[in-house]
Amino acid sequence: MSEHIEYKRPDGGSASGFYAEPANANAPGIVVIQEWWGLNDQIKRVGQQWTDAGYRVLVPDLYHGDKALDEKEAEHKMNELDFGDAATQDIRGALQYLKADSDKVGVIGFCMGGVLAVLSAMHNDETDAAVSWYGIPPDEAGDPSSITVPLQCHFAEQDTFFPIDQADAFEDKLKAANVPYEAYRYDAPHAFGNEDWDYYDPQASKAAWERSMSFFEKHLKG
Repeated sequence: MSEHIEYKRPDGGSASGFYAEPANANAPGIVVIQEWWGLNDQIKRVGQQWTDAGYRVLVPDLYHGDKALDEKEAEHKMNELDFGDAATQDIRGALQYLKADSDKVGVIGFCMGGVLAVLSAMHNDETDAAVSWYGIPPDEAGDPSSITVPLQCHFAEQDTFFPIDQADAFEDKLKAANVPYEAYRYDAPHAFGNEDWDYYDPQASKAAWERSMSFFEKHLKG
């Protein structure tokens, strides 16, 4: 079953997103966080893949009905987004919605969604595990040493949006704070997991998917 739903933000406001659930309505949950394109068909397919794997899924609509059709528009919408509000309100509200019927809930995000997945691990107590695909938060967004839940990161060595030296610096902070994390690197460009974009790398995407699946299997179903 899948549908577009409304849910409450912690501040009492309303948010919405794509929701899908497997036959087990009490299965673990996953909040899937969009790339800079918005809540488009591609990210809905990602959400459905997690539902097919046995998870309840909610994909928040962070652009509130808008979608970007080209890179210039996507960059504009991403730059207009209040990341702090998105992480602690729309995404936290999605976590709370899933937590009502799921004992454990994780977050996974791609590109800007990868940044938000890390921010959710930093700021939202409801997060039980987090996976970030090619997204690294800026220093001013929060302290990585505050992360206490399992974190998995996927970095692209050819990434021009989040250069690999940023990944090096981010990993140094995680290691220094003894954050429970694992990280993988791929000889691929940014957004290698998006099958609708020119940068898609099926081999890297398959490997990252398998690692993400195993990670959530361990930390949400285990």
